[in-house]
Amino acid sequence: MKTLMTVFFLIFGIVAYGQKNDTMRDFDTNFAHTVYFWLQHPESQADRDAFETSLQKFMDNSAYAKTKYIGRPPKASRDVVDGSFTYSLIVTFESAEAQQKYQDEAPHKLFIEEVGHLWSKVIVYDSKGI
Repeated sequence: MKTLMTVFFLIFGIVAYGQKNDTMRDFDTNFAHTVYFWLQHPESQADRDAFETSLQKFMDNSAYAKTKYIGRPPKASRDVVDGSFTYSLIVTFESAEAQQKYQDEAPHKLFIEEVGHLWSKVIVYDSKGI
């Protein structure tokens, strides 16, 4: 009975307080893909606009990406926080296979083609849930 109540409250909490953003879906703990981008000219508003537009278009058209979070670094409040990047992207997938299909899909290739020249560095961290 205790387990049943726990499950009930967990489901209620997810439904009642879950993400409401239409572009955000449930966080899938099977596979997380985190990408950090450093633009060559981060002070250029034109470069930022082009990058954000292309990245948003890519995320809107990806058939495999679940959670789609695009961020910028906040002002670092602690020495352990690395805020040197220009943009971050966190995407989750139902499996490593789905993530590989995402790498090969046309919207991903178009994103790289459109704005790959704008960045000077990209670091990717992939992780599988435990």
